[in-house]
Amino acid sequence: MALEHVRPWRTIERRKSRKIRVGTVEVGGDAPISVQSMTNTPTPDVGATIDQIRRLEEAGADIVRVSCPDEESTAAFKHIAKAAKVPLVADIHFHYKRGIESAKAGAACLRINPGNIGSADRVRDVIQAAKDHGCSMRIGVNAGSLEQDLLEKYGEPCPEAMLESALDHAKILQDNDFHEFKISVKASDVFLSVAAYQLLADAIDCPLHLGITEAGPLRTGTVKSAIGLGSLLWAGIGDTIRVSLAAEPEEEIKVGFDILKSLGLRTRGVNIIACPSCARQGFDVIRTVEKLEKRLETVSEPISLSIIGCVVNGPGEALFTDLGFTGGGKGAGKMYIAGKPDHNVNNDEMVEHIAMLVEKRAAEMKAAREAAEVAAAPQVAE
Repeated sequence: MALEHVRPWRTIERRKSRKIRVGTVEVGGDAPISVQSMTNTPTPDVGATIDQIRRLEEAGADIVRVSCPDEESTAAFKHIAKAAKVPLVADIHFHYKRGIESAKAGAACLRINPGNIGSADRVRDVIQAAKDHGCSMRIGVNAGSLEQDLLEKYGEPCPEAMLESALDHAKILQDNDFHEFKISVKASDVFLSVAAYQLLADAIDCPLHLGITEAGPLRTGTVKSAIGLGSLLWAGIGDTIRVSLAAEPEEEIKVGFDILKSLGLRTRGVNIIACPSCARQGFDVIRTVEKLEKRLETVSEPISLSIIGCVVNGPGEALFTDLGFTGGGKGAGKMYIAGKPDHNVNNDEMVEHIAMLVEKRAAEMKAAREAAEVAAAPQVAE
């Protein structure tokens, strides 16, 4: 029986948007919600930028954005795009030539505001370059940089002003018969962002790129992003996300996947369910979870793991996870596999033992997935 029939209260009905492509990644429609980040190295420093992209790829990034503010950056972008394993978005703000250069250099998507590029002829030139080179576009509306006429009309950044800006920019692309675009309406204020996205979701069928911009440092930015993005995703709104943190870009990817995992929208990596610990704990739960989280962060297969300090909730949580460990007494605890008690493990050996079981399970899942992919691939006649 399908999960939604068993637990209808866990079902999220995603907004029906049209599908576009960012290179090899589908965005919108029934495609998985993609997670992206942005490099912060100087783009002309090709080596440093590629190294950072590689770390983002290892963290699981589906798409990476690279700033291209000048000709030196777009010249470097050509080499960066060739080295990247994921599609790259070229971030363009004002000069239309940078958009054309980036499209020619291998950008999978251009992040622009059509109204900032200049005359109608210049906009058409950028759109033609995107068409010629298979680029999609992202219209990026930001509460901190709304057009002056909209600020005068509405008096301040507000959801209605952000919606009008987004639709005005979308019309420029649509009038030029270009429909491979997505839109973001970001603000650092959670309420403003959420309200703007809600209006936009009802007004247009293009994919939506979600973000709470300039959310802040790792902890507070994660909280703000989880509240804002989580509420929208729960309502079925959003096709690709970027968590904007004043932290290393890889952290944005980790938080993004954690938000999606918490809503059952993506399942990449190990999902650790752990108790906050109390005086009943049979081992140091907090330190154990810290070690396991660090040890297992490179595992990409979807595996659930429960780490519970005592038998009050441990066996119950283990019923619903792939692997589980419940603290007991006398320096040992019980290991659960597929919801059933399996064997005892000494506390001083538990981290390595649990990690070994997770990695073994991940290897089995990967092998099964790859075998299934080979079996499903079209057979070439000899």
